[in-house]
Amino acid sequence: MTTTSDDAPVYAISAAAKLAGIHAQTLRQYDRLGIVTPSRARGGGRRYSVRDLELLREVQRLSQEEGVSLAGIRRILELEHQIDALQARVAELMKEADRLRDDNAGRVFAAGSDGQITALRPGQRAPVSRADRALVVWRQRS
Repeated sequence: MTTTSDDAPVYAISAAAKLAGIHAQTLRQYDRLGIVTPSRARGGGRRYSVRDLELLREVQRLSQEEGVSLAGIRRILELEHQIDALQARVAELMKEADRLRDDNAGRVFAAGSDGQITALRPGQRAPVSRADRALVVWRQRS
């Protein structure tokens, strides 16, 4: 997992509190409640990233301007995380669907009256017995 500069845990709790305009004790409470969970230094001290500071400001806005409780804020953040994960999964599945569509482009299949499926090359004719006179054309939907 790569760490961007916004994710780098660089600010001690005192610096983070000052930059976010929040008391250090409030940061500790947010950490205890799982609202904003900073990284830990080797000695156990909290280290906040730029992304953590942005999240702290959003938590303060929700709390002070919108009147959302801390439990509500925690739930909002959980749901936003789930949405992000689902959007990433949808993008991953879309790429896989595109790859499969590209891999199967130009593939031709024939089905016999007994239900047997035969893969053919484009332009190749299916072997036809006297009993098999039906032709079915199938195209994958885009």
